[in-house]
Amino acid sequence: MYRISSLLLIFSLLLFSSCKSGVQDSENHLPLGNDAKVALMILGTIQDGGSPHIGCDSDCCADLFETPDKDRKVTSIGIVDFENNKKYLFDATPDITEQMKMLKNFADPASSETPDAIFLTHAHIGHYTGLMYLGKEAMNSDNVPLFAMPGMKKFLENNGPWDMLVDNQNIKITELQNSRGVKLTDNVKVTPFLVPHRDEYSETVGYKISGPNKKVLFIPDIDKWEKWDRDIKEEIGKVDYAIVDATFYSGKELNRRDISEIPHPFIIESMAEFEELPQNEKEKVIFIHFNHTNPVINPESPEAKEVMNRGFRLAQINDVLEL
Repeated sequence: MYRISSLLLIFSLLLFSSCKSGVQDSENHLPLGNDAKVALMILGTIQDGGSPHIGCDSDCCADLFETPDKDRKVTSIGIVDFENNKKYLFDATPDITEQMKMLKNFADPASSETPDAIFLTHAHIGHYTGLMYLGKEAMNSDNVPLFAMPGMKKFLENNGPWDMLVDNQNIKITELQNSRGVKLTDNVKVTPFLVPHRDEYSETVGYKISGPNKKVLFIPDIDKWEKWDRDIKEEIGKVDYAIVDATFYSGKELNRRDISEIPHPFIIESMAEFEELPQNEKEKVIFIHFNHTNPVINPESPEAKEVMNRGFRLAQINDVLEL
């Protein structure tokens, strides 16, 4: 009964989202089948600083300070194993309060508030600071399983206020190893892999998430594709979906900061890199992690339409992919 109600809920959300944007009629807006065992849900699409962005006085923020857009949440995904009644959160963002509720309602409104595990990518503010809401001042959670790489684990254990989460047993950290998979259930396997990024406090990873039928690549942050020791096009060929860093559409967006200090693959660079892929491979690419300046946040913008006209996708909150 709860399974059916949760699917009806997400179908209605997706229908509303599709009507609102009116441009992206793609597989990720189709409802799940009743026999779906595992699904991925997009819980947020925005870069760490959010939208509207602190200190922003540009047109892209002006109206949002007056009328916030509830769909502009920081990048996160959730995985639900319906067959085993398990749910997993990838990255603990500043929007974790709403995102945990979204994941719970999608999985089963009667399920527990906390995920069965949280996986972290790295120690930048949009990807781990939501953990603070698991502490004594807020949820005071009980040993929520947290998966993190060695550097990330050490950072949390040895720096306040995060060490209080460990000392108070709000979280229980399991150390991950590069390219070593973790089997969560018979239906879900998660494999971390190192990617080059600004690693001031921890290493950075992406994840390959394997369901019973399909695989997804999740890389919300990377410096540049050419800096990686893997070929991104080959990695796309090994999965069914690739949800990848699209922080900036181009370098023109940032005229107040040195773009070399915050490297990411521009969308225009990624589209050029992937241009020779066959259409069925391009359709796997789902761009995410949009800076507040990125014009593709508006699905009616010329830039957003250009991305989709060239065969790629743009992540939207509440999108669902069956794995």
